Formats: sequence, structure tokens, C-alpha cells
Amino acid sequence: MRTAYSVDTVRTAERALMERLPDGTLMQRAAAGLATACAQLLGRVYGARVVLLVGSGDNGGDALYAGARLAARGAGVTAVLLSPERVHPGGLAALRRAGGTTAAPEDAGPPLRRARLVVDGIVGIGGRGGLRPKAARLAELVAEGDAAVVAVDLPSGVEADTGEVRGPAIRADLTVTFGTHKPAHLIDPAREYAGSVRLVDIGLGPELPRTPVLESPQHAEIAALLPVPGAESDKYRRGVVGVAAGSARYPGAAVLAVAGALRGGAGAVRYVGAAGEAVLARFPETLVSDRGPAKAGRVQAWVVGPGAGEDAGPVAEVLAAEVPVLLDADGLRLAERDAVRARTAPTLLTPHAGEAAALLGVSREEVEGARLTAVRELAARYRATVLLKGSTTLVAGEPGEQGEPGEPEAPVRVNATGTPWLATAGSGDVLSGLAGSLLAAGLSARDAGSTAAHLHGLAGRLAARGAPVGAHDVAEAIPRAWRSVGE
Repeated sequence: MRTAYSVDTVRTAERALMERLPDGTLMQRAAAGLATACAQLLGRVYGARVVLLVGSGDNGGDALYAGARLAARGAGVTAVLLSPERVHPGGLAALRRAGGTTAAPEDAGPPLRRARLVVDGIVGIGGRGGLRPKAARLAELVAEGDAAVVAVDLPSGVEADTGEVRGPAIRADLTVTFGTHKPAHLIDPAREYAGSVRLVDIGLGPELPRTPVLESPQHAEIAALLPVPGAESDKYRRGVVGVAAGSARYPGAAVLAVAGALRGGAGAVRYVGAAGEAVLARFPETLVSDRGPAKAGRVQAWVVGPGAGEDAGPVAEVLAAEVPVLLDADGLRLAERDAVRARTAPTLLTPHAGEAAALLGVSREEVEGARLTAVRELAARYRATVLLKGSTTLVAGEPGEQGEPGEPEAPVRVNATGTPWLATAGSGDVLSGLAGSLLAAGLSARDAGSTAAHLHGLAGRLAARGAPVGAHDVAEAIPRAWRSVGE
């Protein structure tokens, strides 16, 4: 499991650790890891030109000490000091002893143009509100050059706790972070600026609480959640999922949602809607009903909304059911918020950024720029679990859902297995059916959402392999994704 902690939590843990260590130990540990990563990226250190962009914080000190180590190995190191009067004195002295030089921001152009490597130590994890003019100009110069860029802890200009980017920011090829990941390493848009992320162990682990603010399940954690039929399983024990989707205008949405449910391991799928003939033509094993959700027969979970058009009746019937419910697409628009909030069984909402924006009454750009804020706000407004689709999929549990015993509420889950090839019509319908099958199998809304997002992203990658695919191809690849997780 990859985990991330807030800035306040990290600083509290650092203070606790520093009380037991000699002065400067943590910074030397960080600088050693940073210098090693820079040397590996350079390949040959001797004779390489390196520019350090140094602010007034501790990460500026990390950059200076790492630069001193590189200079001692024969690199030509220049430190651009944004605030010379507030620079870390020990780090600056170490750099100068090793033969490094300094430059003012207005003189940074020539060294940056000659550099093979730029180390970004302008702003640390406490940075807020974007870069100031001098730093913004340096970010522009770095972007114009060809040097590899290594960010210290976090690219300057991104916000650690939210993943927001408010204006110019450094784009790194590699980010070297210390002790633990921060939310911005895992959430777009900041994740895109971080490049590859390397975690350096500085001994912080024992000081961190058990429950992080974010967690990103890896294959092993997802494999542990996958429902596997036993010797005594039948279709009901495996889970029957109801799908109320599609319309005369959008029959394909029903077909794709059913495909996702069947490929996701459902013991049976009951379909209710206007696209029964289309569904049976593609999946004859589907149990089709024309009597409405309330009279369709036994199910362990419902999926409602894909391609539903303007008919709010099935949505209301499904929300009245005492089983887990997944709301997607038109169902998000047609559902009464009070009806969702009043439910006692789990509810999972699966909006994309545009749908989330409509539910929150903000612009799509606001949602995409502050994804963590948006998913938490939706979960609070609807008292439901929310899966916010996008380049990184976020799953926020219902407010108050507990993490580890005695710890704060469960962390938001992050999934980055997706691919841009999933940006195709009907892909979300497949995801809804897949998540619905996992709800029917007994997974919690949070587990079903994060597991479905992981499998869906892998299926998209397997189906595409760098070539265009359609939603049907993604559904067909789900079993391969399932197998790859367990291998």
C-alpha cells in the first residue's frame, strides 16, 4: 500500500524524531538520498554541470548539502539563491567548501542553459498560493532548457495537501521525497508535475499514525479484496446485481453496464429497462424483466443511471431498496439528494468531473484543479461513498467511516492504473457494472469502488497496448486484468 500524509502530520512526526537524534541528522539523511538519486540520473557525475534552485526553507538546505556531495565528486555546481539573507547557512558553507559557486536569480540564465541537471529546492511542502515572480521566472527558464529536473520533496508551485497547482510550477522528471509520500505525489494535477517519485527512508515511519490521509492500493491489496467463489458457491452466493440502465435512445449503455457486471464476476445479472432485446442479443444469460426494479426479483446490489435519459422512476425505486446502490451518469442527475442521504444501505456515486461539477454547482475546471476537495465535498453532501473518475480516480468513503481502530476516518483512496485510452464513450458504463458486481459480492462501497477502478484501469491498458479501443474491448479485458492482479 502506498500511503500519503498531510504536511502537519509529517512535521509533527519530524519533530518527534529530531528530539531523539543529533542536530542536522534528518537533513543529512535527506541530502544523502537526494545526492544518490541525482548521481544515478546523471550517470557520470565528474564534470557534469548542476544548478541548484535554492529557497529559504529546509528543502533549500537539502539541495545545498546534496549539491556539496555532487561537487565533492567533481560536478560543477552553481546554487541560485532566491533569498541569500535567509539561505540555510550550514548547507551554503558545505557547498562552498566543496567548490560550489552561487548566483543571483537574475543571472541564472547562462548556468541553466549549460546545466545537465537542475535541482529544484525553491519551495518546500508548506508552499501555498503559487510561485512568487522571481521563482516563476526560474520555472520558465527551466522549462525552456533541456536539463533533467529533480524536485526536492515536491515540485515548487504545487500544494502538498491538495495536489492543486495555482499558476506556474516546476515540472520535474524525478521527485525525491523523504519519510512518506504527500497527497500531491498521488493526485493530479500535481502528480503530473512530479514525474517519477522516489521515496527516501529517513526513519520517519514509526512516528507516523496508522491511518494516512490518502492510500493507493497496489496489486497485492486489490488481490486480497477480489471475491473468489468457493466449493459451495451458487449464483446467489456469488452475488446477483440488478442493472437499471439504458433507454430507447441509449440501449448501448445497458449492454455495456451488463458486460461490466458479468465480466466482474457476478453470479447473475438482472436487467430492467427499455434495452432488454439488445441486452439479450449480446448476453443471453441475463435475466431480463419489464416490471420495474421493485418487482425484478432478488438482487444483492443495484446499478442505476447509465443511459437512463429522463426517466426518474427507476432511480427512485432503486434508492428505496435496502441493498447497496451505485448511481452513475443520468442517475446522478435524476436522484434526489435527500433520498440518497436518507439511505441506510451503502450508496456509491461514480461521477466524472463534469457530473461532479454539476452536483456541486461549480465549473468543471474547479473540480479538475481541486479533485481531493471535490470528492470529499460530494461525499459529505450526499452522505455516500464517491468515486470521482479521471486521470487519477479518487474514492472517498462516507464521512465518519473509520480507518484503523482509534484512528480518524478512513483515508481517501487513489488509483492511477488508468490510461488516456479509457476516454471513450461507454467506458464509464463498464466501470459501473464492474463496481456493481463487486457490491453484490459483498464488498463495501469503498472497497468495491477502489477495486473496480484498479481493474478497470488495468483492463484499459491491456486492451489498448498503445492503440485505440472501445468500451466493449475494455469489458472483454477485465478477466485478464483480474488474473494479472493475482499473479
